[in-house]
Amino acid sequence: MGTTSGSVADGVKAERRPFYRQLYVQVLAAIVFGALLGHFYPDIGTSLKPLGDGFIKLVKMIIAPVIFLTVAGGIAAMRDMSSVGSVAGKAMIYFLFFSTLALIIGLVVGNVVQPGAGLNIDPATLDASAVETYAQTAEEHTLWAFVLNIIPTTLFSAMTDGNILQVLLVAILTGVALSATRPHSDLVIDLIASLGEAVFKLVHMLMKLAPIGAFGAIAFTIGEFGISSLANLAALIATFYLTSLLFVVGVLGMVAWFTGFSLFALIKYLREELLLVLGTSSSEAALPSLMEKMEIAGCRKTVVGLVVPTGYSFNLDGTNIYMTLAALFIAQAVGVELSWGEQITLVLVAMVSSKGAAGVTGAGFVILAATLSVVPTVPVAGMALILGIDRFMSECRALTNFIGNAVATVVVAKWEGALDADRLAAAMAGTPMPLPEEDTERHERTGPYSEGLTNAAGDPA
Repeated sequence: MGTTSGSVADGVKAERRPFYRQLYVQVLAAIVFGALLGHFYPDIGTSLKPLGDGFIKLVKMIIAPVIFLTVAGGIAAMRDMSSVGSVAGKAMIYFLFFSTLALIIGLVVGNVVQPGAGLNIDPATLDASAVETYAQTAEEHTLWAFVLNIIPTTLFSAMTDGNILQVLLVAILTGVALSATRPHSDLVIDLIASLGEAVFKLVHMLMKLAPIGAFGAIAFTIGEFGISSLANLAALIATFYLTSLLFVVGVLGMVAWFTGFSLFALIKYLREELLLVLGTSSSEAALPSLMEKMEIAGCRKTVVGLVVPTGYSFNLDGTNIYMTLAALFIAQAVGVELSWGEQITLVLVAMVSSKGAAGVTGAGFVILAATLSVVPTVPVAGMALILGIDRFMSECRALTNFIGNAVATVVVAKWEGALDADRLAAAMAGTPMPLPEEDTERHERTGPYSEGLTNAAGDPA
């Protein structure tokens, strides 16, 4: 659409700017300076927390409009509604398989490395009150509660409450209704396209504040918890980071290779967003930008609109690795020997609880509390052991989740026949292709793969 065309042009121009004016360089510098400030002046670093929180709130403010306008507009332009169900079905198959694989990998690594072995901690000495809130939240958020929570109270409350899945549901229903009432709804579809252009312009404006947000967030993290707090539980942190790296490079790298693109090229393409996620410890901070960039990379707008927001709730690879590793760490630390049956139970419960706690504050800890509750031999109070270092592992969780969702979008688009190979190749090469201005109106109306257009191979899409 016109928005995408303009953003690509801006991106191409950015490459010609001095390096210090490029956003990813500014964010990286902000992370370094923030970490140094938090380390040497912890009081000042802690006081900068509002900078990070404020930036994340600004971005979250715009997530609901981005999702609604992208999904509703994309579906409204489609003529075959069955493709919506096809995309959703394929995305869920992908999410279920790789989320389960992440849980299993975390379980295997935890058993082999045993990061908690030898700590010999007495469960009676643990402060259960420190994690009481998370345990209580886990009890309240059952699978059925999660499913019912997808349905908003009113048609408009989804936009104000900020629940991603509620916004997605309303957007899908609205898009289907608009498509079914064309040509009478053409004026509304044009309005959605125009609003989308304005909203994505706002996204670009907010992204200029990313260095400030990253600076404040990392300064607070280091100032509040201190780098020295990493030493006591270094084995768990190192194991988690290495396992996540193994999953990203080994598993996702192979998936990318089979799909026909380089994972490292994708990481370079998304470097600004990844640095933003690293600095803020929040993958949501980069959600609007990710959706736009994946469309620029050749993924059909409707696929991006369905896969990316859904993946933020159902495709939590990093969180799943963390959860099984942390559960085993706690068991090993307090001297509890889990049978294979109990470990399999942990995985099965985690598959469900990781969906039921989506969108809940402190979701990683909520999932962990829900999972530990099914194995009475492992004290839930053991979560207090990792409470202090959880913040340092949240960056890795968010990065792994983010990369996993980017790869999933390309894969599902390829499965659906909704991937422009030429645009993907150009984006991976660092020279993204702007949409031709003369095709802008047609793209907004019918999508880049509609009747009369051809795919990368020259065949009718």
